[in-house]
Amino acid sequence: MLPIDVHMWLTLALTAVVVALFVTEWISLELTALGTLATLLVVFQVFPVIGPDGARLVTSADLLAGFSNPALLTVMALLVVGEGLIRTGALDSVAQWAAHPRLSAVASVVLILLAVMGLSAFLNNTPVVVIFIPILQAMAVRLSVNASRLMMPLSYAAILGGMTTLIGSSTNLLVSSALIDLGQSPLGFFEITAPGLVLASIGMAYVVLVMPRLLPERAGMASHMTRHGKQFISQIVVPSDSQLVGEKAVAGTFKSLPDVTVRMIQRGEHAELPPFDDYPLRAGDTLVIAATRTTLTELASRHPGLLHPPSGPGAADRARDRLRDGAKVEGEPGRRETNGNGDTNRPAPEEQVMVEAMITPSSRLIGPNLQQLAFRQRYRCLVIGIQRRARMIRASMTQIRLEAGDNLLIVGRQADIEALGRERDLVVLSGTRGTLPKRHHAGLSAGIFAAAVGLAAVGVVPIVVAAIVAATLMIAINAVNIRQATRALDRKILLVVVAALALGQALEATGGAAFVANATLGLFHNLGPAVILSMFFLIVAGFTNVLTNNACAVLFIPVGINLAHQLGLDPHIFAITTVLAANCSFASPVGYQTNLLIMGPGHYTFSDYTRAGLPLLLILWLVYSLFAPWYWGL
Repeated sequence: MLPIDVHMWLTLALTAVVVALFVTEWISLELTALGTLATLLVVFQVFPVIGPDGARLVTSADLLAGFSNPALLTVMALLVVGEGLIRTGALDSVAQWAAHPRLSAVASVVLILLAVMGLSAFLNNTPVVVIFIPILQAMAVRLSVNASRLMMPLSYAAILGGMTTLIGSSTNLLVSSALIDLGQSPLGFFEITAPGLVLASIGMAYVVLVMPRLLPERAGMASHMTRHGKQFISQIVVPSDSQLVGEKAVAGTFKSLPDVTVRMIQRGEHAELPPFDDYPLRAGDTLVIAATRTTLTELASRHPGLLHPPSGPGAADRARDRLRDGAKVEGEPGRRETNGNGDTNRPAPEEQVMVEAMITPSSRLIGPNLQQLAFRQRYRCLVIGIQRRARMIRASMTQIRLEAGDNLLIVGRQADIEALGRERDLVVLSGTRGTLPKRHHAGLSAGIFAAAVGLAAVGVVPIVVAAIVAATLMIAINAVNIRQATRALDRKILLVVVAALALGQALEATGGAAFVANATLGLFHNLGPAVILSMFFLIVAGFTNVLTNNACAVLFIPVGINLAHQLGLDPHIFAITTVLAANCSFASPVGYQTNLLIMGPGHYTFSDYTRAGLPLLLILWLVYSLFAPWYWGL
């Protein structure tokens, strides 16, 4: 057994390590969370914290209680409910109303952002943003502006809406649950609404009037011929009769591949990196390239089969020859069949179209690469490029493991592309609104959701009961099946929150939270409760942009409660402050999942979030610093 202060310092050190791993993502968030749980279980089992009565202050049951946490169960259930609303098309009418053709484009954009904020007050933000990404892309075309001016306002409108009710964000529910664990009463359904609406209103004014002026003009589809356009990773296998055979790069560029950047040449087991000036190409070499959409389109049309991933020795030559003769490689779109006499049994291949599609957070495509997925066979479409959040990857396209938010450049028949747009694994971005077809369960699923929210809001049943019953009914009416419901659950939310709750429990039991609270008071003790509350908001808002918002909230709530006790204030004041500050994930793409989702469609860099989001964070901090003392009489 160790002295309790040793446990405290061990817990604080572990917290610092976990924060660093969450920020850098040197290892996956899931593995970091599991490692945190395992470390805490071992430390407090081998070196228990013993209280004055001889009982353990931290048990394995305490550390694992997050898996049965009511707030976390509520979040998971609401994800299923949201999935049901999306799959039945219950939200389509809202999207169509906001984008009505009789409205001006500017009015439509404002209505869309307000609709997103309103929906996000009661639904998980991620699927709401996914639905409206292609709609705002269409609005950008109507306005003749770049999509980069609209994507970030979309994400921020969803975050602002999540500040206004208890179920607006998983963060809000987790803070309310943490209050119960710390011996306090939970937050009411609309307890955060008044201060949340104040911040959301000011924030929306900034998002609509100021933010588009701060966002850069990123190269759009019309300017992709320039080397500054959005680049996709693709690959070429050099055919034996190609003019590329024997060619050497001049100043890093191959003459036969204009406007293409060759990032790597794979020859057998050897990978050659730039420069390639004295490295002649050979038949069978695989070139990992970076090129714009227009350049890849030109390559695909002028050299059929060149961009097709190989499927064995000589596959590139066979695919090229078959496509040149009008036939089709097995499993690819546009295939036609002939009888024994060579007569065509089916019409000529339909015209191919090219679209961009984004991988959604709950997609089954996350994790494997294109070869493992057998993408061509599954969707009858061909991926000829991958783009990841404005970052380029030096790896073979077919070996890149897909992640949420990746943009795929896809070629296929119109019918197959339309079928692809109905999949929840992908949302088609280019040239389509991508809305789901209406189903006869749409009204019923909307009624289930409205009843659940209404009963919880008036206090007839606890929110966890309403959410679980609503999720069960969504499955019962076949709005979603069991497989789809399971896919809707976000394992990152589950594991990160459970690990953060366990860390919070350890910080509270070992005195780590009280230590941090005392240190904070020592810095600001002469400044009064209003200033301390303001500084607490700013600290939490800063950390939420480098941690996930859920982890930040759960880690800071014990500190806030300790500060409230020492200042003689109502703990709910600091709890609400934690909720609002933890939702201020505006200054970076890593603090909130929707920020990552719009990074690709908006062609953003990390600095764009800081440029447009940091002023919003500071404005909300100043507004809260003025509003909170008046609202609570500090």
